[in-house]
Amino acid sequence: MYPTSDQGTTGRAAELLRAARIVVAPETFTLISMSHVDFSRLLQNAELSPRGSSPYFILSDKYEVTLMLDETDFATMRHAVRDAKSARGFRLLTFEIELDFGITGFLALVSRILAEADVPMIAVSAFSRDHILVKQNDLAAALKALGPHVAELC
Repeated sequence: MYPTSDQGTTGRAAELLRAARIVVAPETFTLISMSHVDFSRLLQNAELSPRGSSPYFILSDKYEVTLMLDETDFATMRHAVRDAKSARGFRLLTFEIELDFGITGFLALVSRILAEADVPMIAVSAFSRDHILVKQNDLAAALKALGPHVAELC
């Protein structure tokens, strides 16, 4: 199912990266950090929910609730999250290759490539695919750095 390598886990991660397509979502995204209390209030109004036609994520840990929303969804709920911290202008890059839980070093390799190009990133993992967020002004540099290491950029 997955490419294999005699080069160990780093080699396997590199092979998977070489087989991957990177798809850049057309939307621009905002990250929002809010308290659990504020998130509970937000959930009480269904009209403030993400549309579902654009990627989004919600992560709750013991410190905060983090949302990633596209600009349309953020505009809809901006008034309800005005006290929350936010960072705007992110682009979502998806590695279109299915990864199993035994893969090690895939995001470490991506991070190293981008670090060498001086491009900050935020990693986001789904069940079977990895994604990264980069600022819009770093998108071209990220794609230039990753391009030689992947099958295709879209």
